[in-house]
Amino acid sequence: MYIVGCVVVAIALAFVVTHYVGHHTRVDGSSMNNTLKNGDYLVIEKVSYYLHDPERYDIIVFPFTDEVNYIKRIIGLPGETVQIKDGKVFINGNELSDDVYGNELINDPGLAANPVSLGANEYFVLGDNRNSSIDSRKPVVGNIDGKKIDGKAVFRIYPFAAFGGVE
Repeated sequence: MYIVGCVVVAIALAFVVTHYVGHHTRVDGSSMNNTLKNGDYLVIEKVSYYLHDPERYDIIVFPFTDEVNYIKRIIGLPGETVQIKDGKVFINGNELSDDVYGNELINDPGLAANPVSLGANEYFVLGDNRNSSIDSRKPVVGNIDGKKIDGKAVFRIYPFAAFGGVE
């Protein structure tokens, strides 16, 4: 009976941790190059978003389909207006000049060719590899509902040569 009790407790703890505290995921694709690479394994934490809202430049994970999660960077926050003009991102009409993650001019502004207004709990996300990313510029992704954010990428566990925190 003791062993059965230990197994039940272990299963319950695993469920709580993976659903409410954190889990791991694998990067699939090149949309977050040079920050994250195809095949990287990341630790995703959920606790900080119980304490505060997601912030600009956080790398988040959210479901794209039931089987596929996307990993992107938050660019636009609730209540802001995002637009991409002349290859650059503008927030509320001002160039987002402190964005050091997207290091190239954006060729296709997609939906953000015109101002995109974000609702009370909506986020605009981009991949760091801006010209090779399916993100909020595309109608299939659009604005991300904050309730669908699964967590924040905080740590790379593989490859071992790149082991450590992610920004």
